[in-house]
Amino acid sequence: MASPAVPSTSPRSAPPPTPGAPAEASAAAGPTALATLPIVPRHRPGRYVSGGLALLATALVVRSLIGNKAFEWSVVGTYLTAPSILRGLLLTLWLTGAVTALGFALGTALAAARLSDNPVLQSLSWGFVWIFRATPLLVQLLIWFNIGALYPTLSLPLPFGGELFAVKTVNLLGPVLTALIGLTLHEAAFAAEVVRSGLLSVDQGQLEAAASLGLNRGRVLRRIVLPQAMRAILPPAGNMLIGTLKGTSIISVLAVHDLLFSAQLIYNQTYRVIPLLMVVTLWYIAVTSVLSVGQYYLERHFARGATRAGLPPTPWQRFRTLLGRLPSRRPAGR
Repeated sequence: MASPAVPSTSPRSAPPPTPGAPAEASAAAGPTALATLPIVPRHRPGRYVSGGLALLATALVVRSLIGNKAFEWSVVGTYLTAPSILRGLLLTLWLTGAVTALGFALGTALAAARLSDNPVLQSLSWGFVWIFRATPLLVQLLIWFNIGALYPTLSLPLPFGGELFAVKTVNLLGPVLTALIGLTLHEAAFAAEVVRSGLLSVDQGQLEAAASLGLNRGRVLRRIVLPQAMRAILPPAGNMLIGTLKGTSIISVLAVHDLLFSAQLIYNQTYRVIPLLMVVTLWYIAVTSVLSVGQYYLERHFARGATRAGLPPTPWQRFRTLLGRLPSRRPAGR
């Protein structure tokens, strides 16, 4: 007995669309017809309007900055590389680097104590972070600057009487050392929370897998924990570094010859307040830009392998790609 005929559903056997049929029927004839349809981008007039208004506002601001004679840009150029300004800049950079290094070293120890199983270390670490985050930085600096009123001398007593050495606090803690201590302790309180959050962001399943393989704690920390924790630590750490750079300006109240205090000494004599403040602003912008670029490439370094699609191109790579797409001007006949 012959089986009943079954109509073929193959795309090749489909009948051609009849003339005059609607476009929907033609598109439904097969996937090849859909592939030939043109892709029309969506019109977004609001994007162009908002972009034009933003460019117009930026042009007006730049024109105001350049055309306003009160800024005295010639005076700014004169004092931008003045010896006293450069010495203040070097002290600011030194303090920023020292405070960041010491603050994160102490903050890492506090974070480790906070995550330990020792309740005493947990309590002391929590108390340190709580106190130094709860008080303003200026108050802390003023307390350290006047520490001689609380402890006039610092001495090391011997067990059976007498002192090994004694030194007056005023002679030991100068303005620069006072600023270093105050900024470091303040930085450590915030760095402890940044490091702790980065360590907690690592999946605990990976730590259990490493323990099952018999890896020691030092190797697990170097190979597994830190490479992943740095992706969560670097963005807030970079913000803290830039904040520390700008926060050093507050030590001018202690008569430390940083960048801002050096500019203040000049405009107290010349009465050119605005130009000298512009000098300070330009130097802070320049240093912050360099630090931002370094933070960007550090984040890219530790983000390798985090996504399947790979890392996005850098601005320099995008610029080179754009240059490669431009039509080259070659002489006729070649």
